[in-house]
Amino acid sequence: MKFLDQVKIYIKAGDGGSGSPSFRREKFIEFGGPDGGDGGKGGSVVLVSERNLNTLIDYRYQQHFKAERGGDGKGKNQTGKGGDNLYLKVPIGTQVFEEDNKTLIFDFKKEKDEYTAAIGGKGGFGNTRFKSSTNRAPRKFTKGLKGENFWIWLQLKTIADIGIIGLPNAGKSSLLASITSANPKIANYKFTTLNPNLGVAVYDDKEITLADIPGLIEGAHKGVGLGTKFLKHIERCKTLLHLIDVTEKDLIRSYKQIRAELGKYSKSLLKKNEIIVLNKIDLIDKKNLDSKKKILSGRIKKKIYDLSTLDKSKISKIKSKLLEYVF
Repeated sequence: MKFLDQVKIYIKAGDGGSGSPSFRREKFIEFGGPDGGDGGKGGSVVLVSERNLNTLIDYRYQQHFKAERGGDGKGKNQTGKGGDNLYLKVPIGTQVFEEDNKTLIFDFKKEKDEYTAAIGGKGGFGNTRFKSSTNRAPRKFTKGLKGENFWIWLQLKTIADIGIIGLPNAGKSSLLASITSANPKIANYKFTTLNPNLGVAVYDDKEITLADIPGLIEGAHKGVGLGTKFLKHIERCKTLLHLIDVTEKDLIRSYKQIRAELGKYSKSLLKKNEIIVLNKIDLIDKKNLDSKKKILSGRIKKKIYDLSTLDKSKISKIKSKLLEYVF
């Protein structure tokens, strides 16, 4: 399935049905009087969040959505049928913006959240409504009101407990595949991951949702590489797991490069909890690893963890550590 995290759609609520100008016409009833019913209410357009969705691809090829019109009133004081609401499913984490794509209207943070984006028009009055002691045979009736209609933007920001960040080819996809049932693309070249991947890790009967964020490079906040396209998905994560390839020549530069890009995009990202992990430790000897951990830890004043996705005991320790930052 292709990944799409921003779309513009047109929504149109149903118009209200018109009232009826009907009169009773029955045999042997000389003065039947008005019996026109009201029109039905137009259907509304309602957005609903679903857990099993993780992309807005459904709205790529269809951008116009219209709810059902209300039925017209009928004789014998019959009210027109109300138009059915139109329900549009969106992933959890979707934000609804006005046409300017800046004014936030609604934010879906939980499953089964509902937001009425466009309200259906009210039905018109039948002539029975206008009957009075001085006007016994009114011919007046009103048409239904128009339903709301406008363009809106849908933007998806992935919701996950842990966001896995790091330079391209740091092993983020391999880590996600090792601790969850996700099947991200894994290859020995940069920018293997072109879209965020979600996975769920289970440890001690508790679930942790992880997001593999595509690799960042210097200048990403300006649009370099994959640019800011996926930086916004990090904003939702409670904790960041910063993965660093231990075979990098300058670990400190690699670490600071990612941190700098996060800060230039949003200072709030620097305030999130951070777990720093040196990955691919099976590619160097223990003495070299201990030396690199000591130097990196001394410079950034944070605890450093190490990992090899081939070592199940290391994977288990990382899972245990993640629980401390989620629950």
